[in-house]
Amino acid sequence: MMLFFAFGFCTVLVDTLVPKLKGLFALNYAEAMLTQFCFFGAYFIVSLPAARLIRQLGYLESVTMGLVIMAAGCLAFTPAAEHGSYPAFLAALFVLATGVTIVQVAANPLAARVGDPRHAHSRLTLAQAFNSLATAIGPLFGAAFILSDEGAAPIASGLSAAAQRLEAGRSVQLPFLMIGLTLGLLAAICWACRRWAPASNDEAQGGSYLALLRRPRLMLGVLGIFLYVGAEVAIGSMLVNYLVQASVLGTSISTAGSLVSVYWGLAMVGRFIGAGLLKRGRPGLLLAGCATAAGVLAMISLSTTGYVAAASILAIGLCNSIMFPTIFTLALEGSAEQAPRASGLLCLAIVGGAIIPVIVGAVADHSSLATALWVPVLCYAGIGAYGIYASKS
Repeated sequence: MMLFFAFGFCTVLVDTLVPKLKGLFALNYAEAMLTQFCFFGAYFIVSLPAARLIRQLGYLESVTMGLVIMAAGCLAFTPAAEHGSYPAFLAALFVLATGVTIVQVAANPLAARVGDPRHAHSRLTLAQAFNSLATAIGPLFGAAFILSDEGAAPIASGLSAAAQRLEAGRSVQLPFLMIGLTLGLLAAICWACRRWAPASNDEAQGGSYLALLRRPRLMLGVLGIFLYVGAEVAIGSMLVNYLVQASVLGTSISTAGSLVSVYWGLAMVGRFIGAGLLKRGRPGLLLAGCATAAGVLAMISLSTTGYVAAASILAIGLCNSIMFPTIFTLALEGSAEQAPRASGLLCLAIVGGAIIPVIVGAVADHSSLATALWVPVLCYAGIGAYGIYASKS
């Protein structure tokens, strides 16, 4: 459970960095979303090598390596802040995301395999609830340590701007140093417990990724993960800038950053509730219902203003709650003999968190943040269709 908490906490802090770096380097929305592109782009590059690593080393051995890499990425924020360089911040994010990818490729199938296969949906949803607990706490941490000095106008060009950028950039050093040291301790614990994990060998070593993708349930599950992560990350990344608009709440950046915890907190509550519901209900239909509700809430938010717009977009977090673990376990059904490979493909699809937010940012730059919400609406429509397909197949 601590593993899910750890990579959830690190992932959600990227949402806090988007408005921080946007103001720090005077970026437009598309440029600011490059933080998400670098973070989630690591899933596309690292997921399949991570699956191979798990087959060779084992689950907890790979998790230990991932945690060490995550710690290194956190420590890399110190030189990035000292140099006041946006590319250096992006490089640190990529290193952090490389470790997160390895941990997630190992942790998801591990949670699904350590018990009765019939309750895999419920078990992974419960594990993801601890991920959501971290994503609920993370924005409060980020608002207190990273966004607390926000409110200044975007930095202008010139020498004074460079000095100002260095000073403001140092606000990320202490929080990421603290996280890096904690991750190092967690890595030591995982290494000590490595012999307790189940074996990770594929029983069908001769299989290939292309052969796995010929299984419609898995192939469409990969697409579902792509759409879900893209929609979730896009909304989470735009929330602060969305809520501070005069037409919505008109609040400060730090207050809006704290409100992001409501979005992730609702996801946490939904996952604890969903862990019980998935033992009794049909996972595919529950997935379709949640995706439909999320799409409707997004349409309400983009077409209204004030508290209604704010409440409806925050409520999407509750609908998101069961989506990732349900899509993941539905896609794994029938592929248990090649769990590391299948998990690698599904985690590769998390690259949706790199691509879809950039599309949302481009739409926001050319139109508005409200109009950009149509992109997640389309994503939720695709997820709902997968839920219906899975319930019938």
